[in-house]
Amino acid sequence: MPTIAALVPMRHNSQRVPGKNYRALAEKPLYEHIIEVLLAVPEISTIMVDTDSEPVMAGLRRDFPQVQLIERPENLRAPEIPMNEILAYDTAQLEADFYLQTHSTNPLLRPETLSRGIQKFLQQYPAYDSMFSVTRLQTRLWDQLTRPINHNPAILLQTQDLPPVYEENSCFYMFTRQNLLTRRNRMGLRPLMVEIPRMEAVDIDEEADFQIADLLMRRRLGLS
Repeated sequence: MPTIAALVPMRHNSQRVPGKNYRALAEKPLYEHIIEVLLAVPEISTIMVDTDSEPVMAGLRRDFPQVQLIERPENLRAPEIPMNEILAYDTAQLEADFYLQTHSTNPLLRPETLSRGIQKFLQQYPAYDSMFSVTRLQTRLWDQLTRPINHNPAILLQTQDLPPVYEENSCFYMFTRQNLLTRRNRMGLRPLMVEIPRMEAVDIDEEADFQIADLLMRRRLGLS
């Protein structure tokens, strides 16, 4: 079995949802949800968290000592630093055959979904050299110039009959360090798209997203 290191980058400061990574969601800090998911994925050999957040680091040291902490260097902390530069630094800290990156802001992702994606990728590697998660869209889409993207307005198909398009939902990526350094990109030349359930693809980017994720997680866990 190849070694797979999971990478979870977490900034201390969030511009749109202050303190979101360590804010309580369904009665526990947000970051704990994705750590528990990753710990339940048997294909993952190591979990690494890259952060500059003291609350996150303190909580991980206390509750998840098996997680490897990477304190983000000062030169990589500015919000305009590309994620691929952070990943290049992180992948140099631990050698692995593959790296799987996810986010604390995808708390509804399930372990079995990650396992399914990893197994699908490994079965088809190296025909596909990287992987990313997507959400299927079958709705009428238009570009900024009011041009239809995936439909003919003169032929009013039912939405379920429209050719699907896929949204990169940022829930997870899988890649090799060699590809990352060569292309400065998580995506290789032949990436595999892995469709995941829409409910699991909720991403916390704004305050409304946090409230929706909290409601859905409470419902999943049976919390009032």
